[in-house]
Amino acid sequence: MPLKNTADRYGAVAKTFHWVVALLIIGMLCAGLYMTRVEMSMTDKMQVFGLHKSVGILVLMLASLRLLWKLINTYPIPLPSHRQWEKSLAALVHSLLYVMMFLMPLTGWLGSSAKGFSVSVFHLFTLPDLVARDKGLADLLWTVHEYAAYSLIVLIGLHFAGAMKHVVIDRDGTLRRMLPFTRP
Repeated sequence: MPLKNTADRYGAVAKTFHWVVALLIIGMLCAGLYMTRVEMSMTDKMQVFGLHKSVGILVLMLASLRLLWKLINTYPIPLPSHRQWEKSLAALVHSLLYVMMFLMPLTGWLGSSAKGFSVSVFHLFTLPDLVARDKGLADLLWTVHEYAAYSLIVLIGLHFAGAMKHVVIDRDGTLRRMLPFTRP
């Protein structure tokens, strides 16, 4: 499998970015829902939140690299069977997914800063606080973070539904272009 994308398929780098970031984001959404709903000791809560923040920053870094790769690389042309509305909807959903890949970790980092909790990344280094401590701002940022998470769940659902449409109804090989270890 080539590293770079071609006109008819995604390369190893794009596929790796896609699946690693997708798994991390799905894990983060599950962890976020869990940690905000389950009673835990303060020690456990700090560990879970710390891991959540670390993985969030990892997602931010990978999303930045992924976007850079997307900008400097070609990408497969849509298949002839794709209708204009499908191409438009796919472009919109993909764009919004990219927005969320940045919005979620940034609002988490900003919210932590405003709450007075610095973001340590896997206990290797601590990021600078982006804003001063401010309870009102922290509450606003956590609200944005929460609603963005629900929006991201909807977008992932739309993305998955589109992929399944191409597999079950169209049977056109669209999903095979992004699956690891496959050819279109």
